[in-house]
Amino acid sequence: MSSAEHADVDAEPEYGPVGRALAMVCKTAAIIGTLIFIVLVVMSIVSISGRKIASMPVPGDVEMLQLCSAFAASTFFAWCHLNRGDVKVDFFTDWLPEAPVHALDSLGSLLVGLFGALIAWRTGVGALALKATGETTMILGAPLWIGQALMVPGFVLLGLAGLYRAAWHLRRMRGGHAIAAPLPPGAAASDARSQA
Repeated sequence: MSSAEHADVDAEPEYGPVGRALAMVCKTAAIIGTLIFIVLVVMSIVSISGRKIASMPVPGDVEMLQLCSAFAASTFFAWCHLNRGDVKVDFFTDWLPEAPVHALDSLGSLLVGLFGALIAWRTGVGALALKATGETTMILGAPLWIGQALMVPGFVLLGLAGLYRAAWHLRRMRGGHAIAAPLPPGAAASDARSQA
């Protein structure tokens, strides 16, 4: 591979300090969500096996699944958007020059950021309303508001990731590279192999 080809592979600028911090927080949140899902799967297996073999399921297993799965799922959205993991239909824009595509992507990311902020706000309001009523789960007696409140940080991160990507696309549209976005994991290596 020539030095010019190598330059193309590494043309994507690195994160700025804000981007690195945001990426670290988003990745940590996604890892926490993954671990929670693993624990929930193990608990479900133990509960189902216990119910079938010895008529002894894990008490409140369905309640724990309901409380924790929504929280765990909310931790993935920001990392996904920050790394361009969203489903993107670019059939109609593939022929456009780079600047209009960045403008459209910036608008899309801005909408994602606003959506994340809106959902975080309404989820927080809902959690406070549940706390005021004192509603709990039937078997474990766990407060319902905690499960809803735990989703708020994930949606806040989604809002921040959307705003960061919107700013990144705006910068690219104007021809600058000060604000950076990451390549998806392994993308640089696969690009290098395909161009070699």
